[in-house]
Amino acid sequence: MFLHTSRLQFEAKPERPDAHYARKLQELIGGAWGEMTVTMQYLFQGWNCRIEGKYKDLIMDVATEEIGHVEMLSTMVARLLEGAPAQTTAAMVDKDPVLAAIIGGMDPQQAIVSGGGPTLSDSNGVPWNGRYIVASGNLMADFRANVAAEAQGRLQTARLYHMSDDPGVRAMLKFNLARDTAHQNMWLAAIEELQEDGLEGPVTPSALFDEEYQEHASTIWHNSDGTAGPEGRWASGPAPDGMREFSYKMDPEPLGDKASAPKPDPLLYATSPENLGLIEKAIKKLT
Repeated sequence: MFLHTSRLQFEAKPERPDAHYARKLQELIGGAWGEMTVTMQYLFQGWNCRIEGKYKDLIMDVATEEIGHVEMLSTMVARLLEGAPAQTTAAMVDKDPVLAAIIGGMDPQQAIVSGGGPTLSDSNGVPWNGRYIVASGNLMADFRANVAAEAQGRLQTARLYHMSDDPGVRAMLKFNLARDTAHQNMWLAAIEELQEDGLEGPVTPSALFDEEYQEHASTIWHNSDGTAGPEGRWASGPAPDGMREFSYKMDPEPLGDKASAPKPDPLLYATSPENLGLIEKAIKKLT
């Protein structure tokens, strides 16, 4: 169950309408790394969590906040679209080519489909897709995906911050940046606590260690000359799982056979040694 209040988590009032920027801001709503993605990702992680208590509560608390972020951004988009493309705006466009270019940059679906409001799509009008989310049921895998999601979302928010000089827009984005920072740190802390609680090993998933080919579990294969790869932390010393040592192998010998495909089905008419020269043979028969 969710409770809703009519007040936004943070203010979302632009100083002036800007239909062109409204389209850009759609990325933070319905893009692959937008707020709808983390909202649904965290909700489904929470609903799929098999451990009652602090971890599930963390997931659901952050998920609920992310719903509020979608609400803030949607409100901001609607306010940025105020007056576009109304008759008064159309009249102004006739007189001002700069304004015409701005209005021309809006997503037509914002006018045609949503009536001057936000849509559940990215900045190119591509609808949001449920395949963007990660909810595996494994908390360690999920929390690491959450760190990446918050990092990507924060990166795009930072880029959009520099695309606007509107004080109201920037104020909201600065709040969003701060919350993305907070969430990254929360997921990182949760990963540490999972390790301390012994619920997961440092490598996810921790199953099948005895079955995997251990001789390939710590070797870095290097196939290039003159690179600095061997200087990295990942080239030597103890691995993060505490179970093995990194090693570096220059010019490793391939372990597999040639990457050749089997003979094709003749009815698929794929080019193969068997059908090379068939045209010439057919011509000879006719002559």
